[in-house]
Amino acid sequence: MIDGRRTVDDALFTETPDGPALRGSRCADCGAHTFPAQSGCPRCPGTSMVEVPLSRTGTLWTWTVQGFTPKPPYTGEAAYEPYGVGYVELPGQLLVEARLVETDPARLEIGMPVELVLTPFRDDEFGWPVHTFAFVGVEA
Repeated sequence: MIDGRRTVDDALFTETPDGPALRGSRCADCGAHTFPAQSGCPRCPGTSMVEVPLSRTGTLWTWTVQGFTPKPPYTGEAAYEPYGVGYVELPGQLLVEARLVETDPARLEIGMPVELVLTPFRDDEFGWPVHTFAFVGVEA
């Protein structure tokens, strides 16, 4: 649980004074960041990875709207609703692929400031919501 909510994978998140953040890692040798957290560096042969909370804010680097039902096995029982997906640049860290809360293309813009939120993804077998991460636009 993160911030009192069930998540798709608690290993993806950490709690900070400002709210939930993505749990990443930084190479102590070359400074490269990764998400999710990893034990080895993808940029250099370093294995001195330090777990770090990633920035909760960034800018939308690029985006699209998933407007059609994904092919099986990714279809669910609920009616399909289009959703936004994009790459978010976390300043000084990395690009992370994520869902976007906004689905209206007229309201999405490359370079817009965004902030991490937890959003319902599905219900568990008992009907309780399970959350994933997404980014929502914020005022500059």
